[in-house]
Amino acid sequence: MSATTRVLVGLATGALIGLLLAGWNESVALQVANVAQPIGKLWLNALQMTVVPLVLALVVVGVNTATDAAASGRIARRAIVVFIVVLTGGAVFAALAAPLVFSLFPHNPALVAALDHASMPAAAQAAPVNWIDTLVAIVPSNAIMAAAQSAMLPLVVFALFLGFALTRIAPARRALLMEFFQAIADAMIVIVRWVLWIAPLGVFALILSVCARSGLGMLSALGVYVLVECLLYLAVTVMMLPLAVAFGGERLRRFALALVPAQVVAISTQSSLASLPAMLESADRRLGYPKQVAALVLPMAVSLFRLTSPVQYVTSAVFIAWAYGIDLSTAQLLAGALLAVVISLGSVGLPGQVTFIATNLPVAQAMGLPLSPLGLMLAVDTIPDALATLGNVTGDLTATSVVARQSRRDTA
Repeated sequence: MSATTRVLVGLATGALIGLLLAGWNESVALQVANVAQPIGKLWLNALQMTVVPLVLALVVVGVNTATDAAASGRIARRAIVVFIVVLTGGAVFAALAAPLVFSLFPHNPALVAALDHASMPAAAQAAPVNWIDTLVAIVPSNAIMAAAQSAMLPLVVFALFLGFALTRIAPARRALLMEFFQAIADAMIVIVRWVLWIAPLGVFALILSVCARSGLGMLSALGVYVLVECLLYLAVTVMMLPLAVAFGGERLRRFALALVPAQVVAISTQSSLASLPAMLESADRRLGYPKQVAALVLPMAVSLFRLTSPVQYVTSAVFIAWAYGIDLSTAQLLAGALLAVVISLGSVGLPGQVTFIATNLPVAQAMGLPLSPLGLMLAVDTIPDALATLGNVTGDLTATSVVARQSRRDTA
């Protein structure tokens, strides 16, 4: 049985027992929920304890990886610019669209109390909610204090400065520090894998506690989360087509047909890396891109660029706001969208379940939101994976089309 299946079984079993207890005897259900609650909190705390060092290491390593790629030539620099612009566009789209879509679904007030009892509390330091406080808080006065308080936005800003500063020091010292940060990231991922090994138990305890208190409310809310996430994944995937036409100079029908082989592999394998050979073949035989462009940009895209990641991070945060009945300000949405782009560049290439808490928690925390539902969202987030990979592959070929058009102009 795969890890994903085990987690989903834990989710289903805990939900069923919680609902049966709630329907049979409310007082017994609350007693059982109180017993299960500490188990779920312990599991979530174990996941959360790796977030600060993992995010710091991933951002530092990601900045240096992108800088090295950009230094390899004009094509690589253009590709990175295209990646950042498209990722930012996707994140901003999610920040605008997700609140509107979630508002179409009724909010269950009983969820708030159930989530607060069942899961971990809100972040120690909530994000400021106005522009002045947001700007002041972006740069930390004390990076160590920011890390200790899990203030993710200033911590990521410090990591960006540190990552770019490493590109300016002696190569030998830079290589030494890069090995250090990569080792930190690798060690944190090992810890996360250990914690995820008991994820079925943690998810079982969390969903049992919530369902025993709120009945079907949490299950319906998770269904809304999965549905909205799938809709936004499909939306950004479709948006790549006019982008390829407008900025890549493609004909819509030809480009859409060229996407099909890679998309079939993406849906069946749920892996952008496994789709790379099909993308390279489509870029060469069906789209006629210069070989030097496709051979460089597509592997870079698989390594650095994942279109749906910022969409997922922002959508997850907006779902939490919807579940708690919180109205998000423009400042909160913008801060979350921009941070989602930075986090996504550092986390590409890592399994989504391994880094779910490390990538989603900083965005939710930067937006000043409670972190209670993240453990349950981890359990169901594997369901839209096929659509996420579909969007990523489409984004990879779209970015390649834009870079290929610019390269043709240079040689014309």
